[in-house]
Amino acid sequence: MKRIVICAVLTLLFLGSTFSRAEDKIRIGVILSMTGGTAAFGQQTWTGIQVGESMRPTVLGKHVELILLDNKSDKIESANAAQRLIQKEKVVGIIGDVASSNSLAIAPIAEENRIPHISPASTNPIVTQNRRYVFRACFIDPFQGQAMAKFAYNDLKAKRAAVLMDIGQDYSVGLSSAFIKTFISLGGKIVSRVNYQSGDQDFTAQLTTIREMNPDVIAIPGYYTEIALIAKQARELGIKAILIAGDGAEAPELTKIGGKSVEGLYYTTHFDEKAVLTPLGKKYVEIFRKRYNRAPDALGALGADAYLMMLDAIERAGSADPQKIRDALEKTKGFQGITGVITIDDHHNAVKSAVIREVRGDEFVYIASVNP
Repeated sequence: MKRIVICAVLTLLFLGSTFSRAEDKIRIGVILSMTGGTAAFGQQTWTGIQVGESMRPTVLGKHVELILLDNKSDKIESANAAQRLIQKEKVVGIIGDVASSNSLAIAPIAEENRIPHISPASTNPIVTQNRRYVFRACFIDPFQGQAMAKFAYNDLKAKRAAVLMDIGQDYSVGLSSAFIKTFISLGGKIVSRVNYQSGDQDFTAQLTTIREMNPDVIAIPGYYTEIALIAKQARELGIKAILIAGDGAEAPELTKIGGKSVEGLYYTTHFDEKAVLTPLGKKYVEIFRKRYNRAPDALGALGADAYLMMLDAIERAGSADPQKIRDALEKTKGFQGITGVITIDDHHNAVKSAVIREVRGDEFVYIASVNP
């Protein structure tokens, strides 16, 4: 009988200790492409989130526990990861993914379970459309497409543009549409619109069609692997048009795959350390460079912003209750983030500036900033 009592007491002490430890933590889920076709995006974002965590490891006096799940660059895996984080890990919020298609798989699950979800870098407008619990730390494709088109028309003096669109990615479809609409409205002409599919290796047919139309610029609003391959094959076919892309171009693999062919490519993105930085941005750059001995990238900065926005909302809510976090996120105004000053609009999108960069050698060089 005594043994039973002792065991019971020990069990209660153990459970009490476990509950105490659980109460001292705030669990936030992270869903990223750590492997698969867009692994570079996930890895960059996770690096930034970790720097953000080192800058602010606690909130409301409690330690933040990040639970990272790899979606393997896949929509179904993204949905499965969201279910696991909510049902098994009991997270109070979710950060992820980068690719819009994957975020679109996460969003309805977060919505159904009333868990706040912040995408660091999914720019397709549909991600947050008609959703109460889904937010983003980045600008959206209509603004990015406008920035691309205005830069091409006004700065590059391009009057004729061709567009290569990845019909398998919601991101590419949305960005292409915004670019085309703005370029035409400025007085430019779209001389060719051709499609490809993620994972394609041979773009000869599409590029041959484009070559015949002799465009001033070729817009490739896709992801880094296909952009690099398209650039190589375009140069091999003797196409000399300037190449322009969106933030999907930004990954070290762009220059590793594309080599000299991507030299001079321009792309829109979210962050550059040479742009005007907030105090938090300057601190982030200092920590990032010290830890990794390289220049910080935009996706890492956006990942950190998503993390810090979540913590800012928790602090303002004074609670880790998902509903209260959601309400606080919706009221985010003038947040001094790493990528700039962030205000969440009525559609849960971040209103903020864009950056134009150019590929020079292995470096991505700051050219200009574009205000919303």
